[in-house]
Amino acid sequence: MTGGGVTGGAVTESAAFVPDPVSGRIFATSRLVRMTDVTPSGRLRLDAIARYLQEAAEDDVTDSGWDEPYDWLLRRSVVTIAGFPAHRERVTVRTFCSGTGPRWAERTTTVSGPGGDLIQARAIWVAVASQTGAPAPLSREFLAVYGESARGRRVTARLYHDGPDPALVGRPWPVRAADLDPAGHVNNTVHWAAAEDALAGAGWLPSAAEIEYAQPILPGSEPTLVVGEHLPSGLDVWLMAGRDRLVSVRLSA
Repeated sequence: MTGGGVTGGAVTESAAFVPDPVSGRIFATSRLVRMTDVTPSGRLRLDAIARYLQEAAEDDVTDSGWDEPYDWLLRRSVVTIAGFPAHRERVTVRTFCSGTGPRWAERTTTVSGPGGDLIQARAIWVAVASQTGAPAPLSREFLAVYGESARGRRVTARLYHDGPDPALVGRPWPVRAADLDPAGHVNNTVHWAAAEDALAGAGWLPSAAEIEYAQPILPGSEPTLVVGEHLPSGLDVWLMAGRDRLVSVRLSA
């Protein structure tokens, strides 16, 4: 997808999103795209999109009345982009549980503008015990609230990305106090800012993006941002701790 025609709520004909379930819980909310959410050109940034998705998930759980006994850690997210919302545009965010595993669940979230669906993310969230941080089995209460929309679909928490070529040279990506969340590590929305940094000046905008969280970035960490070769087909980005992969992002043109 090129830079032209993707802002201002335009929807491309190639977009093929998963439809909402015919039954089960669907939560919807709205957001106004504000100045703090956009690039200098006025398009919604990737990290702002991630924040919209996370806030919708939190609002959904609150609205459901379910008192969740554990925390959720994002493992992997695949985002399809038909167009980018623009500054001052009001968007609708719809979200539902679209699959489950023994200790994780998939959440599908769609961002729509006045012209139709623009962005859809399918994210795997792992349930972890609040006190120990260990993966926790999904409860009957969770399935009572969210199981119907999942329709028995099983999903995996497997990661697929490779690490960078060892010959690639990275640069420091400082961890700020403002990046940390109540889980005690860098919030998942912040990692998308690294992708935006790598994307700047590329001359194209992504039609798809994948992010994988291999390890949490903790206070005191000194990650390195490694950017792959800028290709017409896309771009790979990593946050590394030495040779250990922390986070990887794959952007497709």
